[in-house]
This record gives sequence, structure tokens and C-alpha cells, in this order.
Amino acid sequence: MYNKRTLLVDHVKEHATIYIFMIILFLTGIIFGAIIVNSMNFIQKQDLFFYLERFFGDIAADEQAGNNAILKDSFFYHVKYLFILFVLGLSVIGLPVVWVLLFLKGMIVGFSVGFIVNQLGMKGLFLASISIAPQNILVIPVYIAAGSLSMIFSLTLLNKLFSRKFSRPVLQPFGKYVMAFVSLIVVSLAAAVLEAYIANEGMELIIKSFYSQQ
Repeated sequence: MYNKRTLLVDHVKEHATIYIFMIILFLTGIIFGAIIVNSMNFIQKQDLFFYLERFFGDIAADEQAGNNAILKDSFFYHVKYLFILFVLGLSVIGLPVVWVLLFLKGMIVGFSVGFIVNQLGMKGLFLASISIAPQNILVIPVYIAAGSLSMIFSLTLLNKLFSRKFSRPVLQPFGKYVMAFVSLIVVSLAAAVLEAYIANEGMELIIKSFYSQQ
């Protein structure tokens, strides 16, 4: 266990520049998402909030999907997203797409939180803290790690390409690459459980309390 932790620390130190780059890229996406919210005009915000209110109404009326369905949908969404990042890491030309996907993920988080807070104020901040934050505590590091690993493996392949060493040395990094993504999928399952049974339940209680006060 100690050796694995040491290897992980050494890996992060060795590729610290890539991880920092991915974190900055993700944070830039969050900021950009918040900027989009502020740049929307009143009509656009009202149109979008109309659909959000309908969603809230369905939850208040107990017409939302069950926890098990949310768990399944959330987990398979994470698996598909991670699989795309995994495949893109196998080709050097897919590296820019990895950057775009990570940026978009950050932008979605920033826009979602920004819009809810913009429309509901402190209630929106509380709602976002309960419904969005729990699973993203795990999801955000998972996606940043996945994007970083994808970039690292792409650069490893690029290095092998120019050094003309394709034999056995490539297999060891590939094995580690696969195992790392398997570990990230396991963590994403924990995130899906949090979303389905913690965040969803909390969101339902908060939204029902909103409607009971009206």
C-alpha cells in the first residue's frame, strides 16, 4: 500500500506540469461558463429558467426518475466520457479533443452553478451546494486525472514514435494506462452513488421546501 502511494506521488511530481495545465484548463472552463450566464439577456434567462421551473415542478410532484435510474444513467455517462478520453489518449491527434472535452466539462459546471445562483440567489447557492457539489467532489478530480493521463500517454506515444522504440517498452505504459482508467471508473461509480442517493435526495427535499413556502 505504501509503495503504491509512493509511486502515485512520484507520478504526480514527474508530470506536475501536465496536471497543473489540466486544472487550469478546467478552471478556465468554469469561469467561461459563469461569464456566459452573465452575458445572457433577460429573455434568454427567462426562457431557460422556464424549463428549470418545470423540472423543479416535476420533482415537487414526485415525477422525477428514481434513484436507481439516476445511478445507472450517471454511471454510464461517466463510463462513456472516460472511454472517449481513453481512446483519444491512444492517438496523438486526439490530444486537442481531450483539451476541448475537459474545457467543456468545466464550462458546464460553471454554467450550471452560475445560472442557478443567478436566478435563485442564496437559495440557488444552497441548492447547488447540495445537488451539484457532492458528486463533483469526486467527478472533477476523475476527469482532470483522466485528461491528464490521456495527455501523458499521447506524449509517451509521440516520444516512442520519434525515438523509433515500439517494442516492449510501450506495453508497460499501456498496461498502467488501462489500470489507471479502470480505477477512475470505480471512483466514478462512487460519484454516481453520491449523485443518486445523496445529491438527488437532498435536491428533492430542498425543492419541495421551496414549493411549500409559496
